[in-house]
Amino acid sequence: MIYKNFKVIPSILTLGVVLATATVWAQESAGPTASQSMKQAGEDTEGALKNAYKGAKTAFDDTKITSKVKVALHDDQTTKSSDIDVHTSAGVVTLTGRVPSDLVAHRAEQLAENTEGVRRVESELQVATARP
Repeated sequence: MIYKNFKVIPSILTLGVVLATATVWAQESAGPTASQSMKQAGEDTEGALKNAYKGAKTAFDDTKITSKVKVALHDDQTTKSSDIDVHTSAGVVTLTGRVPSDLVAHRAEQLAENTEGVRRVESELQVATARP
């Protein structure tokens, strides 16, 4: 009778090893723990806040640049009476509209380029042609 129990013991040990291995595997493959998930959520929130701040600051800076360029265009005798639209995105100023001459277009570009905060100027100004 004692010998029969010895046959059962290896089977029980084998079952125990299999269960322990399965438990470890299940814990490793179950995904992140609650602590890890909370840490990741905090990092994601911090990143989102930084991006929102940068976006708001860029929009504010762009608005300020647009205003400065419009004032410069209005105050300059060459461009004062022209219908020039100004749009700024990430420091890049785009000038659009119709102007009476190449001289006015060039002066508008110069004024925009010399405005603080402007990284680049893209001119889409169209020079009006004289009609017969």
